[in-house]
Amino acid sequence: MDKIDRKILNLMQRDASRTNVEMAEAVNLSPSSCLRRVQRLYKSGIIERVVAILNPARTGRGIKALVMVELSLHGEQHMRRFLEIASAEETVSQAYAVTGQSDVVLMMRLRDMEEFDTLCDRLFRDQNNVARFVTMMVIRTAKEETAVSL
Repeated sequence: MDKIDRKILNLMQRDASRTNVEMAEAVNLSPSSCLRRVQRLYKSGIIERVVAILNPARTGRGIKALVMVELSLHGEQHMRRFLEIASAEETVSQAYAVTGQSDVVLMMRLRDMEEFDTLCDRLFRDQNNVARFVTMMVIRTAKEETAVSL
């Protein structure tokens, strides 16, 4: 990956809806050269996919919660099972196995507290190997970035 590839990737991370011609002009390449580079970046796996980033509040999912989960039983199979269950929930937008005091951190986008309560019953209070969980409701977002620093 060279300097021009990084420029292309930075442009795409900010706005992937640009046409190939617009990107080529921005990085001083011919459209065909730019397209070949983008295709190579896809093929190499550097670009996984291109998506639309929605405004959660305008979609009705304006409440953001971070949940730290401690499992009762440890080990790879128990971790994998819980992560599969949590990842299947539509409100869970990110799920991480982590080091430290917690085993799992979940980021959720919720409609309301009733939805959260129902999710807690299903995910944390039923027999899903959860010893305890701590929830932090986000009151203000200072930074939320999808771009990867190059």
